[in-house]
Amino acid sequence: MTQSNSLPEPDQTPRADCRSCNHQTRLEIGKCKAGDACVKVKSGRQIDRFFRANPDLAIDYMNDPFWETRAIIVRYIPQARIKELINDKDETVRRAVAARIPIEDGLEQLMHDPDREVRITVADRLPADKIEALATDPDYMVRVYVVRRLPVGRLFRMMYDKDRLVRQAVVERLPTVTLELMADDPEVEVRRIVAERIDTESAELLFTDPDWTVRYLAVQRAPLSVVHKMLNDVEPDVVEAAKTRLKQVDNV
Repeated sequence: MTQSNSLPEPDQTPRADCRSCNHQTRLEIGKCKAGDACVKVKSGRQIDRFFRANPDLAIDYMNDPFWETRAIIVRYIPQARIKELINDKDETVRRAVAARIPIEDGLEQLMHDPDREVRITVADRLPADKIEALATDPDYMVRVYVVRRLPVGRLFRMMYDKDRLVRQAVVERLPTVTLELMADDPEVEVRRIVAERIDTESAELLFTDPDWTVRYLAVQRAPLSVVHKMLNDVEPDVVEAAKTRLKQVDNV
């Protein structure tokens, strides 16, 4: 049996020199450990473990020069102090702030943050009656979150959004009886969702759609009394779908 002479990989775990640390008393009682739970090294895993064991020390690191330390301590500092980090220079810290700051104590201040992930977090947390303020956000993903949380009666202003994904989110939530308002959307992906959800009595509106997949879906939802209109469609799959549905009449 051949034996390998290769040496094991050296341990790359970052370790601080505990002899010069100002948390000696924590070390002595097992609340920190070099290479495992330590606030003196640039290791998010070790820093988080340190503050899990020592949450009372989190406020002492609110101005720490390492961005990840500041982002982590947001989870552990009292909520009343979180607002002090609302203008932190690092977007990861501000994202953590947006996720935990009390809604009534500054969340709205982050609605215009330059980082889209911060604004997405805001859109996910704002009360429904205030989220419409983000309906004109320059980033499409923020607007998608707005559409997902807006009261249904306020969705109509988003039907003509410039981004397809936003309009898709709209048609997924609109009441079926109003979907005909989006039957002429310029994007086929949007019209397909319309065809899948539209009120059955309105499905015939999509029989002239330029995309055959939309017409195919419309045939599946339309009343049997109008399906015969698609027997001369240029697309064989649409014709076959119409025939299949009409057979239901013959078999009744």
